[in-house]
Amino acid sequence: MSDVAIPRPLVPAYFHPSADPASWAVLRAAAPRLAAVVVNPASGPGPAPDPAYARERGELTPTRVLGYVDTDYGRRPHAEVVAEIAAYRDWYGVDGVFLDQTPDGSQALPHYVRLAVAARSLGAAYVVLNPGLPPHPAYLDLADLVVTFEGPWSAYGDRAPDAGTHLVYAAPPYAPVHGYATAGELPNPWAVLGALA
Repeated sequence: MSDVAIPRPLVPAYFHPSADPASWAVLRAAAPRLAAVVVNPASGPGPAPDPAYARERGELTPTRVLGYVDTDYGRRPHAEVVAEIAAYRDWYGVDGVFLDQTPDGSQALPHYVRLAVAARSLGAAYVVLNPGLPPHPAYLDLADLVVTFEGPWSAYGDRAPDAGTHLVYAAPPYAPVHGYATAGELPNPWAVLGALA
């Protein structure tokens, strides 16, 4: 029996509120039981505020709402990433940021230290890094939460709980994971809401 508690799920909600209002209703009902909901209007905040996301953000106050920002494994310039973090803050009043495509090695750590400091200076109370596999231990101290597995159920196996959270796709209903699972498949598995019971 593991001593690591099952975390409250971090839910990547990469489906538009107007296109899937039923899933957003489920998210609103489940909000008190979630670690956070990640919103992703257009692979980032998009070119302008989206009123549908602004409305949903107001309905999700029982949990944290995070803005999705792709960091391209440290290749996106600092200023571009920070501008997207600021846009989420200004347009949606998010609680924090989900920095996707984070590298797992220590070489890019200074870049992510700067991004975390910038995010927090912009009001991000919750920072998530997503290398998708166990990273250099310093990343665990840098963020509030780190995604230490992102992949299909077929690769998940009997993975043991760890200090991060797991995002599993192509999973059967109510798959036992240390994090969040959905039946969705590539290219956008997070467009399908998983079970939140």
